[in-house]
Amino acid sequence: MNTSLYINGQWTNSGNRQLADSYDPATGESLGKFVDATVEDFGAAIAVAHRAFQNPTWSQNPRLRQQVLNAWAANLEGRAEEIAHLLTRENGKVLAQSRGELAGAISEIRYYAGLARHIPGHALEVEPGVFSTMIKEPAGVAAIIVPWNAPVVLLIRSLAPALAAGCTAIVKPAPQTVLTSAAVLQELFRIEGLPPGVVNFLTELGHGGAQLLTTAPEIDVVSFTGSNLTGQRIMAAAAPTMKKLSLELGGKSCCIVFEDADIQKVVPQIAAAATVISGQQCTAARRILVHSSRFEAVKHLMKDALQAVSIGSGLHAGIGMGPLIDPITTSTVQASIERAMDEADEVVLKGTRLQGDFSKGCFVSPTLVAHRDTSSFFVQEEIFGPFVVIESFDSEAEAVKRANHTEFGLSASVWTDNGARAWRMARALRNGTVWINDHNKLFAEAETGGYRRSGLGRLHGVDALFDFTEIKHIYQSVGVVPYEG
Repeated sequence: MNTSLYINGQWTNSGNRQLADSYDPATGESLGKFVDATVEDFGAAIAVAHRAFQNPTWSQNPRLRQQVLNAWAANLEGRAEEIAHLLTRENGKVLAQSRGELAGAISEIRYYAGLARHIPGHALEVEPGVFSTMIKEPAGVAAIIVPWNAPVVLLIRSLAPALAAGCTAIVKPAPQTVLTSAAVLQELFRIEGLPPGVVNFLTELGHGGAQLLTTAPEIDVVSFTGSNLTGQRIMAAAAPTMKKLSLELGGKSCCIVFEDADIQKVVPQIAAAATVISGQQCTAARRILVHSSRFEAVKHLMKDALQAVSIGSGLHAGIGMGPLIDPITTSTVQASIERAMDEADEVVLKGTRLQGDFSKGCFVSPTLVAHRDTSSFFVQEEIFGPFVVIESFDSEAEAVKRANHTEFGLSASVWTDNGARAWRMARALRNGTVWINDHNKLFAEAETGGYRRSGLGRLHGVDALFDFTEIKHIYQSVGVVPYEG
């Protein structure tokens, strides 16, 4: 499968005709080619999207926007199984996770289709006959920069609210999963009601186009999911033009396990949360804080659970964890593992790169270390792979102090049968999401986002619309009918 650029309602090639490959991380084989767009290509798309926004056909027609979104969901549903297989081949995640991602993405589109026709403002009479009306208007042109770890749902959770709000958009996918992104957008682009220029799709191997998206004055919103370093660069680049920013960045999720938790049930759930997408999810379980009375038991159970994860091609039945995304990520994770081996208090399980039949892929087995010092690099830094740190605590206060000792604030989970304690902990944790007796439950209706350096704004839910809208105050003094009583 090959893909090209989509600008102003047409598939087109770049002027430089340079192509790049997308690879299967399980085998290293090329899956297809994509166009390496030039900065000039991105500039043309920005101009097209800007013109399309100025035409009220899209920005002021919520019924059309709802129709297009509903049609997109229906089209995707018809190709869900095909795209799920492509996603597994291009990203490496197990097929069940790919199917779940497609289902969640389709649900997300339908959710925002419903909201498209009801984006209310408010009005008030401040004096007799003097009215102030606040309306929410689309912010303008949105740049959607998509990551590779969940390229279907993370594309849609930004693009769907942007379209529902009335924005136009330029989508730039990650080069590792460009074919999947193209397949998803093909089902949008074939809808007759979508005006040309409303959504544009540009691919690149480098960063020149993305840099232009963050600096061009015609871009009004940048929505990005990815690393903290890239998020900081986007903020700096966007500052001179004062763009609205929607940023979901890194995380170091803590799972806090109290002494009353049923550890036989809890540990397998946390192990699954630690190895989802091979640990390449911002909300993956990365730290496990266990009450000291259960620490040794949980440590041994977690070791067994992680060792039991079946590793292989995500297309094969019974596989629990696929490969990492590419050789660069694999080398980075391996380097972190080796460094941690010299610093951890106890190496419970050392992850290694798989050889033999797996040597051509990017397969790395899980790592589990026990440690006390929360300032250690592997406790503080996001290691984007199946790397887990287990720690002990003696009180609620200590658990909160340890969990909050981080620059991140994306998500956490609390595991206890004590409902009051669960809520106390949830309120004390500095995270955008706290799950109680569960982990990684994300869906269209509930906002997600981070405190501190885990990002700006919210995705999912009604609040996601606010990242793509502006509030306008319209004032009018109309007077009153004279009183003749």
